Amino acid sequence: MDIQISNESSADITHIQRVTEQAFLHAPHTQHNEQLIVDALRRSGALTTAQVAKVDDKIIGHVAISPVSISGGATGWFGLGPISVLPEYQRQGVGSKLMKSSLAALQAMGAAGCVVLGDPDYYCRFGFKAVEGLVFPGAPAEYFQALSFNGSFPRGEVSYHQAFSVQG
Repeated sequence: MDIQISNESSADITHIQRVTEQAFLHAPHTQHNEQLIVDALRRSGALTTAQVAKVDDKIIGHVAISPVSISGGATGWFGLGPISVLPEYQRQGVGSKLMKSSLAALQAMGAAGCVVLGDPDYYCRFGFKAVEGLVFPGAPAEYFQALSFNGSFPRGEVSYHQAFSVQG
């Protein structure tokens, strides 16, 4: 399977919504509003990077990255997610390609690091780890992880963009 990764375009938006809805349709621990979050991030200009995965010009995956705030005052940190892959393409390397490409884009921008709320067994493969003193309120510590591009980690409470509170 030849997976192509590129930045999203306005022509991709409807397909991205469908991919995101399908990716989270049967997922546990979700409010099923991920496509609304991506749309709200896009409308507010808060998508720092948004990439699609395509096979034969069909969009099969998407990743969104947006800025986060850290109460300790650290800057240059971003939140990864939602990341979505159509169910029939999951566990075939699509998500990994999206992860690697989007993290490389952040590094190229000079970002300090990235946080993610998700499965520690999955995200640790990309260098993410739980960091003492860096917290996301209400989330189990092991599920909130960070990846530093400069070797140092901030301390404080992380807040995602207000788009993450959108309701379906």
